[in-house]
Amino acid sequence: MHVPREEPDRFAQLLTRADAERMLTATGIRMPGFRLVKAGEQIGGYVRDIPWRPRPFTSAIDVRRVLAEFADGATIVLQALHVGHEPVAAFARELELELGHPVQVNAYYTPRAAQGLPVHHDTHDVFVLQVSGQKRWLVYEPVLELPLKTQRYAASLGAPGDTVLDVTLRPGDTLYLPRGWLHEAVTSETDSLHLTVGVNVITWQQAIRDALDETGDDVAMRRSIEAGSLDEALQVLAERLGEEDVERRRVARLVRRGRPLLADGFDQLRALDDLGPETPLERRPVHALLREDGEGGLVLEHDGGELRLPGDARDDIEAVLVAEGPFTAAELPGTLDDEGRIAFVSRLVREGLVRVG
Repeated sequence: MHVPREEPDRFAQLLTRADAERMLTATGIRMPGFRLVKAGEQIGGYVRDIPWRPRPFTSAIDVRRVLAEFADGATIVLQALHVGHEPVAAFARELELELGHPVQVNAYYTPRAAQGLPVHHDTHDVFVLQVSGQKRWLVYEPVLELPLKTQRYAASLGAPGDTVLDVTLRPGDTLYLPRGWLHEAVTSETDSLHLTVGVNVITWQQAIRDALDETGDDVAMRRSIEAGSLDEALQVLAERLGEEDVERRRVARLVRRGRPLLADGFDQLRALDDLGPETPLERRPVHALLREDGEGGLVLEHDGGELRLPGDARDDIEAVLVAEGPFTAAELPGTLDDEGRIAFVSRLVREGLVRVG
């Protein structure tokens, strides 16, 4: 689906051409933060080591070589911007919270009259956000419906059929490519920069695999295939695939792969000096999963971290996790006094769950 817009600066808050060029020429970016491709072929020899003690900085960009390759038609891929570029990281986090599936973002900077990748399909859903320049996209029906991560496109799957969409993206335009739809893209007389937002949907295969990993506590699953029963094993697995269990594991997967987004982290530490019961606070957009620790306490897993809390903090932490707008420590529903609430909220600020507004 193509969404044209007359908004050339629509994605400027996420990434601009100047941002991309600065990353490549002025930051000493290192592999695997970028790579070069040309007509589907990976290019090598564009990194170097920077001498330093006690160890050199390895695989740093060789800017002159990259500029030469770009001039010769190579596409530059800025990889994992959801990790290394704060505006994109915040955007990806909001998408994950909205969609409930992991999100990744790369940028593709292709010179005029060039093609980075040949016909292929992606094993995740894709949103193409055109940042600058123009790029023509040719889209074909799938030859393999809903491919998994291990099912990358190969010519043996079949050649593309008739073109079902032929569109040129201009700055501010969006293109949605469902998982498995074949596509290729070429530039014309302008260099092109676009963001590829990949949504790695959690499939039923993955949900079943995650459930299976939790069945080791049941003796029926530990018996040999001679001594056990297939029907009994399938029943154990089925009991772990209830809606609530599947949802818990889905959130847990997002929590495990998450990372804290703390661009204002030092400012927040300083803000704690003036924190009081009526200080405005807000919940950060985080992936979080609250569980009991089996000893009367609580464990809050969040964006790759873990926070242990006493059991009587349940009301307070649950209120924080569902907060939609500003709140104060004084408004928390638990039984803590003001001093205890300030200590509790301070801990959440340091953990990156809450920010001082």
